[in-house]
Formats: sequence, C-alpha cells, structure tokens
Amino acid sequence: MKLTALLVSLLLVQSQAFEFVIDGEWEGEMSEDHLPESGRHRRSILAREEEEDFEVVIIIIILLSDLFSTIQGYDITVKSYKVESRITSRYSQTTVRSSVVNSGNGPQSIGFNVQIPKRAFISNFTMNVNGITFIGSVKEKTVARRLYAQARARGKAAGIVRTNSQEMETFKTEVHVPAGSKVDFELHYQEMMQRKQGIYTHTLHLQPGRLVPLLQVDVYIYEPKGIKFVQTPNTLGEQFAGLTKIVRTDSKAHVVFHPSLLQQRKCANCTESAVDGVFTIQYDVERESNGGELQVSDGHFLHFFAPSNLSPLSKNIVFVIDVSGSMWGLKMKQTVEAMKAILDGLTMEDFFSIIDFNHNVRCWKDELVTGASINVGEAKEYIQNIKPNGGTNINEALLKAVQMLLKAQSQGMIEPRSISMIILVSDGDPTVGEIKLSAIQKNVKQLMHKEFSLYSLGIGFDVDFDFLERIAMENRGMAQRIYADSEASTQMKQFYSQISSPLLRTISVHFTGDTVANITQNQFDKFFDGTELVVAGKLKDMASNMLHAYTTASTATMDLKIETEADLQELDNLLSQQQHSFAGFARQMWAYITVNQLLVERCS
Repeated sequence: MKLTALLVSLLLVQSQAFEFVIDGEWEGEMSEDHLPESGRHRRSILAREEEEDFEVVIIIIILLSDLFSTIQGYDITVKSYKVESRITSRYSQTTVRSSVVNSGNGPQSIGFNVQIPKRAFISNFTMNVNGITFIGSVKEKTVARRLYAQARARGKAAGIVRTNSQEMETFKTEVHVPAGSKVDFELHYQEMMQRKQGIYTHTLHLQPGRLVPLLQVDVYIYEPKGIKFVQTPNTLGEQFAGLTKIVRTDSKAHVVFHPSLLQQRKCANCTESAVDGVFTIQYDVERESNGGELQVSDGHFLHFFAPSNLSPLSKNIVFVIDVSGSMWGLKMKQTVEAMKAILDGLTMEDFFSIIDFNHNVRCWKDELVTGASINVGEAKEYIQNIKPNGGTNINEALLKAVQMLLKAQSQGMIEPRSISMIILVSDGDPTVGEIKLSAIQKNVKQLMHKEFSLYSLGIGFDVDFDFLERIAMENRGMAQRIYADSEASTQMKQFYSQISSPLLRTISVHFTGDTVANITQNQFDKFFDGTELVVAGKLKDMASNMLHAYTTASTATMDLKIETEADLQELDNLLSQQQHSFAGFARQMWAYITVNQLLVERCS
C-alpha cells in the first residue's frame, strides 16, 4: 500500500479513533479443505461485508506509554517470551513474541495484553492457533468496538486497543481454545527515539506473568556515525543486577537480558516470576560537529541537528499555577516543592513572574522581574503561602500571562535573542469564566504572539490532558502529564529541565537546488540543550551523488550558517553489511514524522 493512501486513511479521524481488531474462525469452524491455496496462513475475517481492499499492515499513530506484555488465563503454560528491538539511526522496530499452551483439562480463554511506548504505532499483529495464522486489520473506532463485542460474544479471538486510566494504551486480544491448544502471539510496533537531556531512552516493561523456560530480550543498536555510550540502569530490581550483557563496537551494540528459570523466581522455592518492571536502555551518538548529521537511505534523507557547547539564551517565563480547591494537600505541596527548585535555577539574565488562579486571577508581580536572588526568595515565599480553594478560571489566567509578556515586549524588556514562554500547571477543567475548551483555545491562540510558547503540566488522573496538550501544541509548546504521587515534584522538575536551557532560536534547514521533496517541518522557533531536531524528506532524481544541506540559526551572540553533506550511496552500502540493522528506517521515519505532523495540524 502506498503511503499516500495510508495518510488519507489515517486522517479521516484522530489517532485515538482507531482501534485494532482481530477476529477469526477456528479449526472447528473451518476445515482444511476450505483453507486458501496459500496453505494454513490466512487474513483474519473481520466482517465479510466490511472487508478492506488494502493490505492489513497499516500505520496507527497512538498516544502510548511504556511496554509490557501479559499472558492471562487460569491454567496456561508459557513456553517462551521474547522481545527484540532493532534500533537504526534513532528509529526502533520492536517485536513481542509469546508462545503459550492451554494446559488445562478443558477449553479456556487465553489473553495477551501489550502496552507500547507513548509515541509508537502498531505495524502488525498475528496470532497462530494450532497452526492457523490470523493477521490483524484496522477498523474505525465505532466499527472496531462493535466487531470486538460480536467476536467476544461468539467465543472468537478479539483484539482491541484501548486507553486506560494512566494515559497508556493497551492492546488486548483474547482467544478461546480447546485443551492442549498452542497459541503464538506476535506484535510489531515502531517508534522514533526522542532525545532528552542528552540521552535516547528505550524502555520495555516486561511482565510475562509466569515463569518462562525461554525468556529473552535482545536490543540491537546501529548508529552509522558511532555510539557515544550505552548503559542499562538496573530498573528491574537487585535480583537482576549483573544479568544484562552489552556487546558493542564503535557503531553497534547488542544488549541481552536472558534470565534462567531459577533467576526469574521471586525466591528459591517460589513459583512466581520476579520479572515485572521496566527494562531500560540508554544511549547517545557521536557527533562530529555542531553542523548536524545528514543521512541518505532508500531514496529518503534524515537531517539530525543537536548542537552543544553554546551559551544558553535568556528566558522570559510566566508561571501560571492552578490553586483551586482540588489542588489542596499533596498536589499543592509537591507543586510548591518543584517550583522552589525551578526558581533556584533562574539566572540574572532571566525574567519571570507568577500568576496563580482559582475563581480569581492574581499576579505576584504585575510585570516581569529579573531572576536575582532577592526576587527568587520573595517568589518562593509567595508560593509557600498559597492556600488552595475555589474554582478554576484557566481562560483568564492564560490571557493575563500572554498580556504580561506582550507588555514586557512593548516596553523593550524582552531581549530580541531571548525565549519567552508560559508554563501552566493545572489539575482540572475550567469551572469559572469561560468554560468552553474550544473557546479558551481560540482566545489564547488569537492573543499569543508568534514568538511565545505555552507549556502545560497536567497533574493527576482527572485532568483533561487532551485539552492541555492541544492548547500547548497550538502555541509552539508541549504538554506532559504529572502523576499525583510521591514523585510528582521530581516529574515537574524533570520536565522543566528539558526546556530550561534554550541554545538557539529561529532555526531553518534547507537543501541546495531542486533536490528534495515532501519535506517535514524544517523551521523551528527554538532548540533546547540535550534535545534534537529532525528533518526528513524524499530525494528527487539528482545528477550529483551528494546531498547538501545548510542550517541557519541565532545564538545568544550571533547568527549561524552551517553546511552539511552526505553521499547518496554510502549509508545503504553500510546497511547491506549489517545483519541486525533496520534497512527501511529512513522511509519509515519520514512517514512517522509526516503522519504525526499532519495529525497535529488536524487537531489544531
């Protein structure tokens, strides 16, 4: 299936409106005589009158978080549990495989649940039952739910993707099989690695649910320009310290986790598995210079840009803090703790103020002040004395914050090379003033200056995170959910650390001549230390065997123009020699970025 058709299919509805369904007829309902000529491998039957005319392997963009896989069932034997990831140039393809047997005396349902990373998409799912393979398909949400319910009612296999209360997406499939039946599950998903604070992190939440004779995780990393470091923090518990092995060269790494049955046990005589948690791989790549890294493969290009060793730009920040009654207690305590640490990180070159709101809106200062220690001390004392109560007037608070930045700009207080941002911390929906979410979005977007950004922190499980994310993305920012537990203040500080050190503004990436097409976003208003900007696109027919790119940007003291080049054949030649690389990574990453950007535009 061509990508053009794929994009059209995806854009019919938002990403959350797709759910994955698999439905099939089992051996008792279809004899071998009626199987297709291709043998015992067949496409799953979703509903005969609704069969699609395109291939079943379809990209689905879903907002997800972490990964785990659980086998469910009363008397089930798990024969094997394998996870394999192949990461090539920051793009990963992960496969989760599990082989299970109904070891009971009668028929029963076997469930297979998988959660995948926040920004990943499912590319394929198959289920083999007693030698017959069923392949997943994609349906629009309402159709998916109806077919899922019908399949479950008929005792057939059914799989669906749903969101749970912790902002995760869970792929769930269940099959009812006779005693002695063997079922093999296989799920594929892909994602683009995100660089944060100088590190790419690949997480796999392992939860086999049982002791497994063959439990193995393999992660293969290939970075053409070289790997700076690879580390695997022991996040599964002290019992597994030293069990992860890393084999690496300059450009390749292989991470293996392969605990024996004895090592999996919670205790020497236990029958329960101790493998239950997040398995983490962290790494970064070598960078020859601040010019970026240009890669060409499979008729596509990728331009990675992550300069360092630059003086940070000054910041103009308005903190907008929800102090409504729902923030009372632990939420407010942790917000105060986080804000104190954040304020301590301000410098004399930074300007800031604080707005707190419930049904009313109050300003600590009516205008921006410097990050001098005396101002920081007064701000910390002000926050410490806040007593949450009342309703939630988000609209007025955000408009007041924008007006404060506009006033500072008109008075010449904002340095032309600085970065201006609003950071909103809230735990609930608006209840006072303008309460229509679309109206609030419109009001803020109309008033917001094109050089200002809005960042949203949503605290707790009851917050409308979709709204906070939309309003942030519409205004050149991003959002993050903060879980209201003992680590909430740490989560807030970690989020702020990602945006606390801006190095560049007004960045543009261009290519010489008429050499490229279908370029993803190539202009960015800011770049933060420890992150990475990525531009992708297709190559046109070229007379030269070299692709040339140039990047312009503004630092704290000067304007830059940096040129980068790449040979059109070099990387493909290298990939052909790599056993575990992901050969189609450039094409897939371009599609991934393109679809994500189109979905953002549709939601804005």
